[in-house]
Amino acid sequence: MTERSSTLVPRSAARRLKAATRRVRELVSIGHALASTGHPYMAHIVPMRRCNLSCTYCNEFDDVSDPVPVPEMLRRIDDLARLGTSVITISGGEPLLHPELEQIIARIRHHGRIAGMITNGYLLMPDRIQRLNRAGLDHMQISIDNVQPDEVSKKSLKVLDKKLQMLAEHADFHVNINSVVGGGIKYPQDALTIARRALELGFTSTIGIIHDGDGQLKPLGAEERRIYYEVKGLGKKHYSRFNHFQEAIVHGKPNDWRCRAGARYLYICENGLVHYCSQQRGWPGTPLSEYQRQDVQREFLTEKTCAPNCTISCVHQVSYIDHWRAPQTSQITPGMPQGQARDLVNIQLS
Repeated sequence: MTERSSTLVPRSAARRLKAATRRVRELVSIGHALASTGHPYMAHIVPMRRCNLSCTYCNEFDDVSDPVPVPEMLRRIDDLARLGTSVITISGGEPLLHPELEQIIARIRHHGRIAGMITNGYLLMPDRIQRLNRAGLDHMQISIDNVQPDEVSKKSLKVLDKKLQMLAEHADFHVNINSVVGGGIKYPQDALTIARRALELGFTSTIGIIHDGDGQLKPLGAEERRIYYEVKGLGKKHYSRFNHFQEAIVHGKPNDWRCRAGARYLYICENGLVHYCSQQRGWPGTPLSEYQRQDVQREFLTEKTCAPNCTISCVHQVSYIDHWRAPQTSQITPGMPQGQARDLVNIQLS
């Protein structure tokens, strides 16, 4: 692995002020979500389906798609703002391949929303990081799968460590490094090395469990469970650790929870359609431009039968805001012909 810096980059007063301001905005957004169920809390939106990598466990990319034109992306951001979405996270594919990504981020911030991004980090350079700073990016997540690249994933610490050092030096936004276990990852102990390096550089660290192609559960082995708990015990606790859904997943057990996908969480594909999540494309499959408040209300009260064995952490975390209220009164099975989805009761939407 490349030689690594052993010292932390000092955070300036300006960066600390930005971080404090960001935390206040986040607290306000959570308060708004607790006060009202009528708007999405988080949306993931795809401006670029193409990716420069081809990790074998991933089904969220291709190697041919063009970037979504900026005017169309700006309209989609405006539609998410119309729905009252609090957090808009750009994902992919690889979003940094989009040549005008910063305009999209700036539009999110123009509406006063929290702007996030999920990237593999390969295309980061100091000048690009500064452009992201100027656009107003709030959060970046990079998933690193192993220490050395292999046939499963090239998202390795060896390749990305210099990029992480650049982020530590230049980024004004929050950076989280997500390591993973499961899903064919050869050396689960790599997750611990990655998490320690993230904390050394002043970032936060999380660990995820790789799901199958339908976002469903794959139980962890004994060594994977040990590593999972050790990584989880590192660093400070934060919102993504407030829920306990991963505890059941680690042991191959289903979760009893109320999935609010389609309401509190939206996944907007490169074609501008609203889906429950990246693994349930086609449900509900409505154009974002046509998505209305009544759609949000309907999906809030709709039970998704794929939920018990789901491992999509972002949906779990967002749904946790409302775990204590509004029992779901209709049911749908993603993957079935839509005409076969059965309502248990008639929902009267106000």
